[in-house]
Amino acid sequence: MRWMAVMLGLVCSGCAVLSRGLGVPIDEAGEPAPKEETVYLVPLADAMAMTRNILEEQRYDVFEKEGGLELFTSAHEPGKGSAGSRNFERYYVKGEKLGERRTLVRVFRLSYSEIDTVAETPPLAAGVREEAHRNADGVDNPFKRDPFAGAPQVEGYRLARGNRDLGIERTLLQRLEMVPSLELVGGNASVPVRSVMMEEWAEEAPASVPEPDCGAPLAGTDVVMTAGATVLLADPLGTREVPSAALRLVCDATAKGLPVVLGLSIPSTEQALLDAYLASAGLASDAQTLLGNGSFWRRVYQDGRSSRAMLWLIEQVRRLRASGKDVSLLAFDADKASGNEREAWMARHVLDFQRQHAPAWTLVLAGGTHTRTQKVGWDSDFEPLGARLAGQLPSVQALDIGFQRGTQFSCRYSVWEDVECDVFAISPSKQTRHPVGQPASLELFGAPLPEGFHGRLYLGALSASPPALHAQARAPVDTPARATH
Repeated sequence: MRWMAVMLGLVCSGCAVLSRGLGVPIDEAGEPAPKEETVYLVPLADAMAMTRNILEEQRYDVFEKEGGLELFTSAHEPGKGSAGSRNFERYYVKGEKLGERRTLVRVFRLSYSEIDTVAETPPLAAGVREEAHRNADGVDNPFKRDPFAGAPQVEGYRLARGNRDLGIERTLLQRLEMVPSLELVGGNASVPVRSVMMEEWAEEAPASVPEPDCGAPLAGTDVVMTAGATVLLADPLGTREVPSAALRLVCDATAKGLPVVLGLSIPSTEQALLDAYLASAGLASDAQTLLGNGSFWRRVYQDGRSSRAMLWLIEQVRRLRASGKDVSLLAFDADKASGNEREAWMARHVLDFQRQHAPAWTLVLAGGTHTRTQKVGWDSDFEPLGARLAGQLPSVQALDIGFQRGTQFSCRYSVWEDVECDVFAISPSKQTRHPVGQPASLELFGAPLPEGFHGRLYLGALSASPPALHAQARAPVDTPARATH
């Protein structure tokens, strides 16, 4: 499923204009007004419910028009005007369903003035503007329409103007697309598998060892590749780009003659299966053994750690080893532990494996919370994997990911507080946004960020990688434990 964009008309007539500074204060001040509509990859009901929550948090009463496509808030008077020149304001929300999980939400702030002070203009003419929409063929067709048709009135007042409220819409984007993924550990039942169809794996051994698909170079990464050093890469989970970048780093490190350890957020109980696969010919039957004999790849709820891209990464590492490179895979995660118990488990397995493979260069892929080399602000007792490693190893660097809006396969809490695992849109913050035109590259900071990140690896737009083995199960099962990453 791809996210899409519908062009937003910026040429206005009357008083309907895009605005800043209205609604919820946000930390993205100074950003230019968007040139495209944001299409959220959630059902319409979810997006409208989240918008309602945001408005209710500001102590507005929120009302829904029949059909659920429009919301409006109670009206309030900003300040105190004199008789004949008083004004009232309210929010007006219009939702549009583009598909089962594709939704547009437009938030307006409407201003009403007493009739005596309004210029002689038809009541709704102030809301007319030029907009651009796409027809079924994807061609932009501009046409005039009233975006406030059906908007509620205030008795004794006239609708004078309406502003698109980018503050509220930015908050909605944050709530829907700038949220942590869930890592589902413990109580996550496995689906029995009799056979696994591996379309991209050969049935018979090829005449020569296939070359690994190392991909395009990443500028500036050489400086973090030294013998004995450890690099932690924050993985948003369920994308194609992060495993691809990890492979590129491994390829470059082995090209420099370094022995390499690649740590993956896979339960340590799967280590023997990983070792067997790395030593195999990489046939379809070998992949079936890897996926079918353990429980990790067969979980009912797949949270992005067992994506097709991760399986692809394992195969590329196997090819590197088959070509004579000194590279090992480490499964360091826990099956059921959570909190500090899980962080301690992961740190212990990384440290033990490193001691056995000294002086290898170690690259660890894990969720963003795990890779921090400083404690988190929301729990003073919680000590992430990165902080534990930094306290015991001489050289540890944590790298955040910079990216452009795209998609990921992940598990998240819905607005209804249910766990959903699916393809979601993911948006960067202002700090992590990959500038347009900048090549994929590593930027090291002059000093570590408060979270303990030493640099940022820019990877462009992200694209979702679904589970390697099976489509997401929809049948009810025992609820697994949940851990944000």
